[in-house]
Amino acid sequence: MIAGPMNPVLKLLIDGGSLTTGQLAQVAGLTEAEVNQHLEQLRREGIFLGWRPVLDLSREAAAALAVRAVIEVKVTPERGGGFNRLAERIARFDEVESCYLVSGGYDLLVFVRGATLQRVASFVSEKLSTIEGVLSTSTHFMLRCYKEQGFLLGTDDSQSQRLNVAP
Repeated sequence: MIAGPMNPVLKLLIDGGSLTTGQLAQVAGLTEAEVNQHLEQLRREGIFLGWRPVLDLSREAAAALAVRAVIEVKVTPERGGGFNRLAERIARFDEVESCYLVSGGYDLLVFVRGATLQRVASFVSEKLSTIEGVLSTSTHFMLRCYKEQGFLLGTDDSQSQRLNVAP
């Protein structure tokens, strides 16, 4: 299959996902209705899945109720399905935010969220590690986030300056 030119709205979403449809239209030289048509086509094709804000919840009391963890998972690939079926099964759990097939010392990198440390631990011990084909897990709890999706978090302007380099 030979790929045609990239959809101009998709290119803008990749390069500047925080733009409004009006701004997308202006930059792309399209009408807002045309942008909406492109967005609808991208939705139908399963390429554009939605907008997601990047939030710094470190200053919110409610954020203390959310525990995030990264889990390294070693699995036995299935005959005829490889890693896909097992990864898709793991990705369906409500606790799972993201699931990646990776190279290196483990096979899957799974990002999870739970209300408490105990709930995340229970997810790992009762749901994830009991799946046939899961050989081992290694859980790393996230203690603090410094950068999320390209945005620096929890810094003020005085701290965001580059450090001086002495000769």
